[in-house]
Formats: sequence, structure tokens, C-alpha cells
Amino acid sequence: MDVPDEELWTRVLSDDPGALAELFDRHQWRAFDHARRLLGAREDAKDAVSIAFFELWRKRGKVRLVDGSPLPWLLNTVAYAARNLERSSRRYRALAHRAQPPKPAPEVVAADESGVLAALKQLPDREQGVIVLTVLEGYPERAAAQALGIPVGTVKSRLARAKERLRDQLELMEES
Repeated sequence: MDVPDEELWTRVLSDDPGALAELFDRHQWRAFDHARRLLGAREDAKDAVSIAFFELWRKRGKVRLVDGSPLPWLLNTVAYAARNLERSSRRYRALAHRAQPPKPAPEVVAADESGVLAALKQLPDREQGVIVLTVLEGYPERAAAQALGIPVGTVKSRLARAKERLRDQLELMEES
């Protein structure tokens, strides 16, 4: 036999979450149908019901029962939650509509007449990293060492080796 809402509510007031669960099982579909009529979107309706039951538990000391049941209070709270969700959704849609789509960054297409980039790509990754940071980006050797997690001396030796390889590759390109 079903326990009346009034009895479950007495247990809720004495901080019994199991009683709230029973009330939820009993009234969730009625609250959901109400929210669905107001909102239309299934997920928003679920959110409104969740909010209403959360508020039921949170404000349990102030809830007014009607004929021994919290259902009217729940339905009213679902309506408030639905209005808040709808208002929030409208604001979001308006903001998204007003926002300009980001302009795509122009693709950098530069002719590498000197062949430096092609020569750079032929270097080992660790030497490329040192060249990119120190020569192309202008970082001091100490900063490059810190960024790469290697000693400054290693940066210097890789840089010297990379410059020498680049020089050799560029001379070969000029000859051909």
C-alpha cells in the first residue's frame, strides 16, 4: 500500500532523503509533463524537474502542502524553473545571433624564393626547434634553453650545427 504524501513529507522534514526519493518516484512524471508543455525541449524539461526537486529538498522547511501533498508546490516551482531556463536560453540565442562569426585567419602563403624554409625543414627536429626559437622568433639562447628544457651550452652547439647545415644546404641549392 502506498504511503500518503503527508507521511512521506513528515519524513522529509526529519531529513530522510529516502522519503524524498519516494516523492520523486511518485511525482516526477507529472512534473516532467508539466515542464515539457512549458518548454518543449526534453532536456530542458528534465533540468526544470531536477531544479524543482532540488529546491523541494533545500526549502523543505518552507514548503506549503496542499491537501497533504507537495505536488502543487512542485508544479509551481517547475514553472518558475522553466521560465528561468527559457529566459536564459533566449539570452544565449540573442547573444549568439549578435556575435559575429570569427574571421578566418588569412593563410600565410609566401614564396620562399631563397629556399630557406625548405632547408630548415630538412634539419633534425631538435635543431629546427633551436633555429625557430632563436633566429626566427628572436628569443635569447637562455630563454630557448629554458623552453626546450636543455642546457644553454646545448642550445649554442645545436645552433652552430644547424647554421652550418643550413649554409651547406643553401650553397647546394644555389649551385643547382
